[in-house]
Amino acid sequence: MSSHWISFPGLGIDAFKVDPVAFSLFGRSIMWYGVIICLGLLLAVIYTWRRFIKEGFTEDQFFNYAIILIPVSVICARLYYVIFDPTPDYHSFLDVIAIWRGGIGIYGGIIGGAIVSIVYAKVIKKPILRVLDCVAPAVMIGQMIGRWGNFVNAEAHGGITDLPWRMGIAPYHENIPYSDDYAVFYHPTFLYESLWNLIGFLIVHFVIAKKKKFEGQIAFFYLAWYGLGRGFIELLRTDSLEIFGFRVSALVGFASALIFGTLYLVRLKKSKDKHDNTEEKAEEEK
Repeated sequence: MSSHWISFPGLGIDAFKVDPVAFSLFGRSIMWYGVIICLGLLLAVIYTWRRFIKEGFTEDQFFNYAIILIPVSVICARLYYVIFDPTPDYHSFLDVIAIWRGGIGIYGGIIGGAIVSIVYAKVIKKPILRVLDCVAPAVMIGQMIGRWGNFVNAEAHGGITDLPWRMGIAPYHENIPYSDDYAVFYHPTFLYESLWNLIGFLIVHFVIAKKKKFEGQIAFFYLAWYGLGRGFIELLRTDSLEIFGFRVSALVGFASALIFGTLYLVRLKKSKDKHDNTEEKAEEEK
């Protein structure tokens, strides 16, 4: 992948060169995309560790969980991408597993992570929703940071726009200065999703997690919040995974928002009603 110019002229940010290659190791190029994804994963693991301890799990239970969760989630994220790739070009098993060439789908990782969480909770005999509550905010961290890997690669952007926050992308050529004449200006959908996850994480960490009303509240909120944002953002993108002409991630996102948003509100109401009934009984006993 070659270097390119990126600019945000509406925000007063002039064009600057971006090289997708971070460094070379033993003759192989290490991409910024992979470095950024690993950073997001590391911070997500650290946050999950803290939440596990707060929720009453042991450190051994967390580490056993993480050792299984991480590889399964990565494998499922890759399989999701391969299955719904609109321009498949896989001629061997190596092509299918070649994650170093790019191509993962976050919903595959979420599905794989959810399956591991459910099975593991059963094994250690802990509430499934409590485990999901621990990992859901961490997924937001991973997505919030990981999307900047798309920025470095100048990919996962939206359609052409003239909005003030438009992102200009142009090929980089040595000895040829940048010019708006050969730049194309897109919706920076990577930024939209990163900010959406940041807002969601702040709501979870500083509001919901401190006053959690029921098991699964954090997980339901995450799935509804992310699904809603991803659904709309996906409609702007130009590289969506498709099946039968439909944008898979948009459909999954809106369905997730509807299903888990409804569950969130129903469970919240039940929790409130239960709390009110408890207070009424306490008043009657007085």
